[in-house]
Formats: sequence, structure tokens, C-alpha cells
Amino acid sequence: MSETVVVVVPDADVLAASVAARLVTKIIDAQAVRGRADIVLTGGRVAAKVLRAVKDLPASAAIDWSRVDLYWGDERFLPAGDPDRNETQAREALLDALPLDPARIHAMPASDGPDGDDAEAAAARYAGGLGSPTFDVLMLGVGEDGHVASLFPDHPDATKTGTAIAVHNSPKPPPTRISLSMATIRSAQEVWLVAAGPDKAVSVGAALGGDESLPAARAQGTSRTLWLLDTAAAAKR
Repeated sequence: MSETVVVVVPDADVLAASVAARLVTKIIDAQAVRGRADIVLTGGRVAAKVLRAVKDLPASAAIDWSRVDLYWGDERFLPAGDPDRNETQAREALLDALPLDPARIHAMPASDGPDGDDAEAAAARYAGGLGSPTFDVLMLGVGEDGHVASLFPDHPDATKTGTAIAVHNSPKPPPTRISLSMATIRSAQEVWLVAAGPDKAVSVGAALGGDESLPAARAQGTSRTLWLLDTAAAAKR
């Protein structure tokens, strides 16, 4: 049975450092058990801080980065290299500094990729290339409205089935995105929901209180769900 754990730390900087330490340890442990690690990254300011902190941790030298597969929970459907893409942010924060196997970086398609501006075809392409990975950790940011990945409350695309889905008319720009489905999110061994700042307090409190109208409340791992919060984000839990 899956357990839910809530961890609260003083501020966003401490949160990023503590999440980075957890992530490095989790990757090392997964490689010790399975010979590899499968990690799903998220975007946003705190996520970028986490990745920069990973780079600075001495323990990260214990990771065999050539045996790490990286995925994304969602992506803005923009041209490759656009600074607003989660992939671009992750590469600048950490990935370009690591000896990663390019074939194991599973970026979501860009709007100037082989499917052009057809987000449905791009989502299907991403789903088709995933196979059946065992996600050791799937990290998610939590929006002020309780969204995770690009699954927004009361949005028709949030209930789509499949592995990866296209999201149109997103309430946050840009309007077109690609996201893992809720079913795919819930297949991960551990789901980590990371939130910092007072603007997240209401949605975090509601999700932890069981308000399943919020995607954040339904995002759960098969073995463990971790809520990793700073004091401000945890104020209404």
C-alpha cells in the first residue's frame, strides 16, 4: 500500500538542496538494485534550483550518469531550444554538464520536430517511444490552482487516457502542451510533489485535505508519495 509523507523545510533554497540530496540518493540506490535509474523531471524555478544543487553535491559523483534515463512530466509545445521549454531549462541547469547518454534523454517533441505543430501526433510519438519504464521517481511542481504537469483542474484534456496526451487551450501560456496522463503519473514508484511559496499554500492544503477536483490530490506513487514543501507552501495544510 502506498504511503504519503509530508516534509516541510524552512524556505525554497533549503527545499531545493534537500530535494537534490534525496534525488541523488534515490538514483544511487536504484542503480544498486536495478543497474539503472528512470527519473521524470519537472519544470519551474524550484526544479531548476534542484538541478543546480545536484550538480554541486559531492555525492553525485557516485552516480553512473550513463545509466540514467531522464523523462519529463510535461512540456510546453514550443520550438526546440526555446528558453520556456522544460528541457531547455534542465539542460542549462544540469544536463549539459553531465556525461549522459543522449539516447537516454527522452525529451518531449518540440513544435518544430517531425510532427510539426500537430501536438496530438507529437504526444503519440512520445508515448510510443516510452515503452514500459519503471519510473523510480516522478517529480511534479504544484500550481497555484492545484495543477500538476499540464493537467489542470476542470480542463477537458486532463481526463484523457493514454500514456502521453496533448493539452490544448491551457489556462497558463503557452496554450498547447504535452503531458503525461494521470494514469502514467500514478504508475511511478514514487511521486514527489514539490512546492514553495505562499501562493501554493491554498492548493497544497486542499490537495492534502483530499480535494480530488485538484490533479495534485490524485498524483500518487505506487509505493510512496512525497510532499516536499517549504514553510510558506505548507501554511494551510
